[in-house]
Amino acid sequence: MTEFGAYIKNIRDSKGMTLNQVALYAEISAAQLSRIETGKRGTPKPQTIEKIAQALKVDYTELMKVAGYVENTPDNIENTQAEKDIAKRLEVFKKDLENSDGLAFDGEPLSDEAKESLLESMELLFRQTQRINKKYTPKKYRNDE
Repeated sequence: MTEFGAYIKNIRDSKGMTLNQVALYAEISAAQLSRIETGKRGTPKPQTIEKIAQALKVDYTELMKVAGYVENTPDNIENTQAEKDIAKRLEVFKKDLENSDGLAFDGEPLSDEAKESLLESMELLFRQTQRINKKYTPKKYRNDE
């Protein structure tokens, strides 16, 4: 199994998705995805990686790094840490959402679809908040090398 294949499989498993689901959402064959995960096929093209990233709802740049297309520069490492922070926050929120009894909207219990939509909204909120709170350094003080 290649590092990229193992990484994809771990993400898929952690999200509780089947091989066929991801393949369907990524608009690739299940056989192709299986070969990618098991390492029987080399690293896919960036277009395929983008489809897989969208299907798994993960950061495309992160997958490109794992695939070896993008180097880990200091800026990329900072972004990777930011992605990990967002993932941790989402996990905590997801656990809270699953453990809350009687979670309702307008007197009706939330459906699984509504909970998924709420999670997606929270992810967007976390990303926006992080972007807004990122420190801004004026050009004259930047160390552009």
